[in-house]
Amino acid sequence: MVSVDRVDHLVLTVRDPERTIRFYTEVLGMDLVVFGNGRKALSFGQQKLNLHVAGAELEPKAHAPTPGSADLCLIVTGTTEELVADLEDKGVRIELGPVRRTGALGAMESVYLRD
Repeated sequence: MVSVDRVDHLVLTVRDPERTIRFYTEVLGMDLVVFGNGRKALSFGQQKLNLHVAGAELEPKAHAPTPGSADLCLIVTGTTEELVADLEDKGVRIELGPVRRTGALGAMESVYLRD
């Protein structure tokens, strides 16, 4: 039987790719990857976030792509306290948290923010 091993990539539909790139590289430490005919993605670990520009999405695409509609849960290195301090140092507003939630592997502490 075939089963899923891990996430390879997700596609984010965005209004302003440069703003998105700044957030994910400067705040979350992801790497910008340019591939194909100038396509852009954000790489971290063994995964990446491919970027589609709203109104100019590539095929195939989501049935009704909408900027800002994806929720991502990303596991970070370090402690929650270190994450909160780093976000505060970078001027990033925390929407909610730290709070206890349930992730793919069980209980976890979460911090919610918006890109």
